Amino acid sequence: MARIAIFGANGAIGNRVVSEALERGHLVTAVVRDPSTVSRTHPHLSVVPGDVLDPACVTAAADGQDVLVSAVGGRDGAGAQALLRPSVQALAAGLHALGPRAPRLIVVGGAGSLRTRDGRPLWDTPGIPDEVQRVMRAHGDALAYLREAAGELRWTSLSPAADLAPGERTGAYRTAYDELVADDDGVSRISTEDFAVALVDEIERSRHVGRRFTVGY
Repeated sequence: MARIAIFGANGAIGNRVVSEALERGHLVTAVVRDPSTVSRTHPHLSVVPGDVLDPACVTAAADGQDVLVSAVGGRDGAGAQALLRPSVQALAAGLHALGPRAPRLIVVGGAGSLRTRDGRPLWDTPGIPDEVQRVMRAHGDALAYLREAAGELRWTSLSPAADLAPGERTGAYRTAYDELVADDDGVSRISTEDFAVALVDEIERSRHVGRRFTVGY
């Protein structure tokens, strides 16, 4: 049983991570700006207010936890740019304040910087709308910060497949590091439910500390 605090716990991904972690018997603390937005109740679930951009809130939320998860994301390009890299900077600062008591950090990343079969990043694919490009690049900036400036933190970034959408929980997925996971037809996808499975698997198994990995079918 792990003690897990989750920023963005009421979002599309965070909500499913909460469900998956609770189903496996973990103790979950949902950290959200407005606790009233979390309507579920569970004996292993606590809901607390917090701002992922405030290092002091990060420190308070992370203290006593085994893992801190950031499942935050901007709804558009401007929102992503204002949130993603600044959030990992605040997360790092808040965790550094705990010193050796700091928990692991797992950040939900993006697919844009993953390499496709032709060796180019996904964000270089022709025809991607500018707004989507901005979100992809914001995720890339956040990952770059983790790789360059996270210091002694035990961090992991988990990137989804190119197509991430609600669907079936199968419990099956394939992993890679910096290459987009795609099937024989070049389709790269995973359900939000199985993405949450992969994230909680990483919490339990600690196979990718200090690096980014990705999942897909």
